[in-house]
Amino acid sequence: MSTVLLVHAKGGPPLGHVLSRTAARADVHLLALSALPAVAGSAARLCASVTTPDNAGRCDLVSLIVSRAQEVGADAVITFSEYAVVAVAEACEKLGLPGAGAAAALARDKRLMRSTWQRSGLPQPAFRPVATEADLQAAVNSLSCPLLLKAAWSAGSTAHQIIASPGDASAAWARSRQVMAESAQLGYAELHVAEANADFVVEEIVSGTAADWFDEPGWGDYLSVEGVVADGVFHPVCLSGRMPTIEPFTERAGITPALLSPDAQDRVVDLARRAVDALGLRDCGTHTEIKLGPDGSMWLIETAARLGGAMTVPQIEEVFALDLVGMLVDHLLGRPVAWPEQALTPAQARGAAGSLVVLAVDGRGDAWEDRRVWDFPVVASDVPLSPDSELSVVAESSLPDGSVVPVYDPAAGANTMAALCLLSAADPRTVLRDFETLVDALPRVLPAAQSEEVPA
Repeated sequence: MSTVLLVHAKGGPPLGHVLSRTAARADVHLLALSALPAVAGSAARLCASVTTPDNAGRCDLVSLIVSRAQEVGADAVITFSEYAVVAVAEACEKLGLPGAGAAAALARDKRLMRSTWQRSGLPQPAFRPVATEADLQAAVNSLSCPLLLKAAWSAGSTAHQIIASPGDASAAWARSRQVMAESAQLGYAELHVAEANADFVVEEIVSGTAADWFDEPGWGDYLSVEGVVADGVFHPVCLSGRMPTIEPFTERAGITPALLSPDAQDRVVDLARRAVDALGLRDCGTHTEIKLGPDGSMWLIETAARLGGAMTVPQIEEVFALDLVGMLVDHLLGRPVAWPEQALTPAQARGAAGSLVVLAVDGRGDAWEDRRVWDFPVVASDVPLSPDSELSVVAESSLPDGSVVPVYDPAAGANTMAALCLLSAADPRTVLRDFETLVDALPRVLPAAQSEEVPA
């Protein structure tokens, strides 16, 4: 049987999902760069070995991955974490194994990504790379406010700061740097590139609209194209829609499939294809986010050289019966894979699925009036969802029942989430409506936190 070295770090699809699909294709050796979630027991059962390197061993991450791959005789090395993508790509280059390739950093560093797209003439917000507060002040003076400051190597909307006027720049710079330092302590940070937390980009905020793209209200003004690059050829798989973000741009929910017309989907996929092709990726999953504007206009947000995170991959498997993890593993092992001939549409879906990030904000994005305790059994029994909808909680991405829901911090983004819920329903409209019901009900049905339960 073939052998795969799976490099685990924070983020990405749930590890339990990834492990079971990979183990069905090959002997799996797990290199754990982050603490294992609650699936640690299944990891021991599904993996031929589980290795957790000490801090000294992580100083040269590429060498660590190469060494471990050689020790286990790996036929493929793979990661599903944004924070390990570049290191794994470089390790695969040294090992002579298929991987994202030398261009992986272009799909990780937002400064390089935007510069590459700029040279290709692709639509995106005006931007400037910034490394110091002086750089930011100069950029603010050359761009048009409002602006968005974001960390070049971040994920999950972490460290995003809106600069409404030039006078906001200094405070935004200090807060973004603080959040990146805090995120690193939590393990949500680039694992390979030294001093990555100091790299930022600032860009103009473009005005999106969902009304010209969707037939009903409630959808967000952006979406993502999920895909794979195999032997340098981009294969779009499907589109995932969104609910509106929470200020500044924190994602609340992803829904598969996105309910676009065939013509609109074709235009979105074409832009995603041009974005991925411009980056020059070779063998990897892709996740491309696109902002939707009036009269058919679009702007690229970002592309990642990995499959979509959170529950995007399990949603695709449920709705389209495609095991993207297993298919990608097969491809990296040199086995033939029947990729979709074109992006799958809502007409080809078996129902719909969505994942909701539980944050302490209501449907308007306003903070809850008081502190609440996360209790999924209460949510499952007391929130009136559609008759055929099924709601579950993703345990490894959620706080234990009885935990106080964190106060939402706009700068920290998804770092202040309490839980991740998965909903299966008859169609995308039902998922959207049920999520709206759920968001409205949470601050009412969740138990109130007692004063002694609230952290200082």
